Amino acid sequence: MTQAATGKKPLDATGRRLTGYAHGGGCACKIPPGELEEVVAGLNAVPGSPNGELVVGLDTGDDAAVVRLPGSPDGLAAVATADFFTPVVDDPYDWGRIAAANALSDVYAVGGRPLVAVNLLAWPRDVLPFDLAREVLRGGLDVAALAGCHVGGGHSVDDPEPKYGMAVTGVADPARLLRNDTGRPGVPLTLTKPLGIGVLNNRHKATGEVFEHAVAAMTELNADASAAALAAGAVCATDVTGFGLLGHLYKMARASGVTAVVDAAAVPYLDGARESLRAGYVSGGTRRNLDWVAPHTDFGGLGEEERLLLADAQTSGGLLIAGEIPGAPVIGELIPAAGHPLVVR
Repeated sequence: MTQAATGKKPLDATGRRLTGYAHGGGCACKIPPGELEEVVAGLNAVPGSPNGELVVGLDTGDDAAVVRLPGSPDGLAAVATADFFTPVVDDPYDWGRIAAANALSDVYAVGGRPLVAVNLLAWPRDVLPFDLAREVLRGGLDVAALAGCHVGGGHSVDDPEPKYGMAVTGVADPARLLRNDTGRPGVPLTLTKPLGIGVLNNRHKATGEVFEHAVAAMTELNADASAAALAAGAVCATDVTGFGLLGHLYKMARASGVTAVVDAAAVPYLDGARESLRAGYVSGGTRRNLDWVAPHTDFGGLGEEERLLLADAQTSGGLLIAGEIPGAPVIGELIPAAGHPLVVR
């Protein structure tokens, strides 16, 4: 057991573990980015008589949709997003908190404020008791309350595999958005949460070890980071989730027409992440992330271990901001487009 682990914590007296009912965990169960882009290619129809102006849509794979509200006295825009996933930890209350924080993050990632969410719940009703589902929902409700976001019901289905998340609606100032296509050369890159969540979650799924510091990172809201980015005048950001740091940074660099340079030594990691990777707790999602970005990345002499950590599939990770904010490490910079969209030194 690593110093960061707190021991094994079965879900209940029977030893039932939620992660044992999932083929993957958290955002690592996402459809691989390359496959997803093929699926949605060309699906960008415009309604004949739109009820509002679409400011951020499908074009660059940004974190949330943004629509300018016609006639809004404050000139506000609506922000819409949805996110759900399979159990990432065994504790149902913690899973609910993590999934809610992850869904809310997409609103913060575009510079918005969440207003109302609805639950999305899939539950194997003949296998897992509903008192566990209640704990999941309670966790989501508590995190939404911390965010000042109402939870107004939701939708549930009977499903062989448990899944939970939220569809969230928020508001933003369309003149002060954080987008993934507005990066400019000469701007530093800041990361607001350490990496390593993916390998620690995979270790938890395999062994039952509980990493409380990983849970704390995943349940931390990105509200303060978003507000700090806006206060610093940043216009470009994304959150780091299932596609890993390199996957989300590649999308940003590609959309912005720049090259992103990462200083590998400056990237922070959670305690126990490297040890867990060396022990083999690498998800299939992380390896697919690396396969996707490798043709677009100049890794120099960087070894496989470091590459995998940079591609580690995060769940409810931090914000990656083109700009500098107090208290968060600068991990690289954007430069004029030069060969590969990504360079790791």
